Amino acid sequence: MLSGLLLALWLQPAWSDVRIKELTRIQGVRDYSIIGYGLVVGLAGTGDTDRNRATRQSLVNTLKNFSVNVADGDLNTRNTAAVMVTGSLRSFSESGDKLDVEVSSLGDARSLLGGTLLMTPLYGPDEKLYALAQGPMSVGGYVFEANANSVQKNHPTVGRIPRGASVERSAFADNGEVSKSLVLILNEPDYTTAQRIADALTRELGVPGVRVVHAAKVEVPVAAGMSMPRLIARVQDIAVAPDYAARVVVNERTGTVVAGANVQLGEVSISQGSLSVVISTKYQVSQPSWVARTGPGVGTVVVPDTELTVNEEEHGPVKLAEGATVGDLVKALNQVRLSTREVITVLQAIKQAGALHAELIVQ
Repeated sequence: MLSGLLLALWLQPAWSDVRIKELTRIQGVRDYSIIGYGLVVGLAGTGDTDRNRATRQSLVNTLKNFSVNVADGDLNTRNTAAVMVTGSLRSFSESGDKLDVEVSSLGDARSLLGGTLLMTPLYGPDEKLYALAQGPMSVGGYVFEANANSVQKNHPTVGRIPRGASVERSAFADNGEVSKSLVLILNEPDYTTAQRIADALTRELGVPGVRVVHAAKVEVPVAAGMSMPRLIARVQDIAVAPDYAARVVVNERTGTVVAGANVQLGEVSISQGSLSVVISTKYQVSQPSWVARTGPGVGTVVVPDTELTVNEEEHGPVKLAEGATVGDLVKALNQVRLSTREVITVLQAIKQAGALHAELIVQ
């Protein structure tokens, strides 16, 4: 059921300058995904069952590394769980840095609460070792079972180890080559913003040849002898006024309407009505006047008495002039006491009528 509360947000008409650092990223600078297979031990009987042969085999192989020889069938894996460990390696991470890792159950373990991850190697897409993960896990849920009853909170088969992985290899590769250009990738592709960035760089740096490749890419030439880190620092500190596409985002579940300052409405007149139909049925019992009389076709009958009521509530028309904002529209619709669902329906109708000069996104 939708709440009657409508939250409307719209930005101020003037955009302030934003640093290029917040609008773009450097091409080639990105995070790297790492992954590994490991074992979680120390569980209180909530680990994998004996049906998971991979868990038993992994446990046997682990014990062999400590010169403990046991048979596969001699192990009980209920205190152990096979898991996948995932993490993200920053582009400039160096050996010894600490990373957060996520631990997810791979078998049929019921809970990882209280478990400790054994040393797990984490590999990158190139199948090279980049980090080692180990340590006690933080699980944001639990599950308890007794006498065929269970109580569960959140998701107990996924855990997290803050700073649980140690970087062993840097993902940054310095091949000694000097790049001839610095490439900026816009977070929100837009030709107007890209051209403003190129103009600002040409004006502030005095470097000719800055060009816009497309809406999301700007190339900055690097002069001979120029330090790339120094150039990046200067480029990212320059501020420009970004240009954003006109968008209106509505969330029907939470009743939120968010619109940009550059969203304008054409001249439009809105009339909204509400039709309410109420059907109530009462059942009455009809029986013969002589209760003792019996015979064919004589008996008690239940007779329904149905009442149909139709109420139609009409709101006064709302008229907006050319150039009105979504904020003006929401205020006007709130004055006639439209519900959240009706406000969203009105926005969709205005868009279909061509009077909403923006992209409408319904979540």
